[in-house]
Amino acid sequence: MYLSVAHLCTDIFFLLVSKPRVCYLLRLPTKMAQITSSSDWLELCIIKITAVLCFFSFCPDRSPLMVPGWRNLSWTFSFLKSRRRLICKSSNFNTSALFPSASSDTRSRLTSGLLLRSSVHSPSSRRLSVSAGPMELKEVLQVLEQLAPLSLAESWDNVGLLVEPSKPRPIKTVLLTNDLTDAVMKEAEVLSCDLIVSYHPPLFRPIKRLAQKDWKQRLAIRAVEAGMAVFSPHTSWDSMKGGVNDWLVGGLGSGQVSVLSQAHGGASHSHKLEFMVRSPEELNAVVEELKASDDGTALQCSGSRPDSSGIHVSLTCSASALTPSVQILLKHSAPCQSLSILKLEKAPLPGHGQGRLSVLDQPVTVATAIQKMKSHLGLANLRLALGAGRTLESSVCTAAVCAGSGASVLSSVQADLFITGEMSHHEVLDAVAKGTSVILSDHSNSERGFLAVFRERLAVRLPDAVTVVLSKADRDPLEVI
Repeated sequence: MYLSVAHLCTDIFFLLVSKPRVCYLLRLPTKMAQITSSSDWLELCIIKITAVLCFFSFCPDRSPLMVPGWRNLSWTFSFLKSRRRLICKSSNFNTSALFPSASSDTRSRLTSGLLLRSSVHSPSSRRLSVSAGPMELKEVLQVLEQLAPLSLAESWDNVGLLVEPSKPRPIKTVLLTNDLTDAVMKEAEVLSCDLIVSYHPPLFRPIKRLAQKDWKQRLAIRAVEAGMAVFSPHTSWDSMKGGVNDWLVGGLGSGQVSVLSQAHGGASHSHKLEFMVRSPEELNAVVEELKASDDGTALQCSGSRPDSSGIHVSLTCSASALTPSVQILLKHSAPCQSLSILKLEKAPLPGHGQGRLSVLDQPVTVATAIQKMKSHLGLANLRLALGAGRTLESSVCTAAVCAGSGASVLSSVQADLFITGEMSHHEVLDAVAKGTSVILSDHSNSERGFLAVFRERLAVRLPDAVTVVLSKADRDPLEVI
């Protein structure tokens, strides 16, 4: 009777929020294989189990193991756990909304009894199954790569793992900072930090020696001596969808956002070679020569098509393999006469790239834009250059942003307002002459606020044993006095 009442209550709830056939399937654990392809139905299963567990929390004297049919429910819950390991770090599941009549103590017991894990939505992320204890460095690096692929970084940038300890140790504390300075390193040492994620790479230019006279080299030496790893994402965070630039432009409110400098996929093969051979024997000979000059990754045959005139062959190659491949093909008469070379364009990655342009849903005045950005960046002061013919009451319908030093990305953009960290004197004059107003926050102030956003994304993907900390010593070196 007790279980029937619980099922009746939960089925009434499902009839209100879902399709009737879902309720039927949820009543039959033997049909679970029919619904595992839908994450929505999986969540409905969890909610139903929540409801049944809540029912038993109201009846503590009734052991669920004594209730007929409980084995089916237990089987269902075990199936769910095998499909997705859910870790209770922070749950957004609102039991009070589902069971308003339950006491706060009951809801607390119910929530703590469920293995739920919340996740911040990101287009480049997914839920991960992680162990309960500390993680190895390579595991944390995999999570960082999933959140922001390093392939999105600019070619000139120095991103990724910059300092790796010789003796691996479990990662228990991760420190996030915009810049790795002496003050931040002291903070990391006090925290016994295992991994420092520094947005700006502390090691950028090639190093010929490690000596105490250079402050960046001193920091690298201290990190090595303390066994700390140092990782830098830099422009991969700028470029990624939902990254630094999307966060920055969001300070003005909602709008139609587009990328200013489109990111492209990192295709390994950059050229396509098309040629013709007269016979299978000639094809085999050419292929063998090409293979002999290839390390196994530079060349890839993309197809061959025989017809009355011969065999048409297509292969792709990397830029480094282009010259030796062409030299081989020119030795053979048929390929030499029919060879054509095509340069392959990298596919664009929608939503990823440097800078953002927003057509605001609700236009604002320049004065309002300043106040919004002060609040968003947590700053008391900003620098403003009004565009020619503009006032504080002029309307801002379009805004272009680029975190850090954004002049190279913003210079050719038509917008009412530029927002970046820094621009040179003459770059500001150029923008103003075109009628574009400019807001400058100083370099790192246009980036630092994203660390708190990223901390939440990272924390929910790491076990409880790993602590993610925002640096308190990190700050922009410039201040208004």
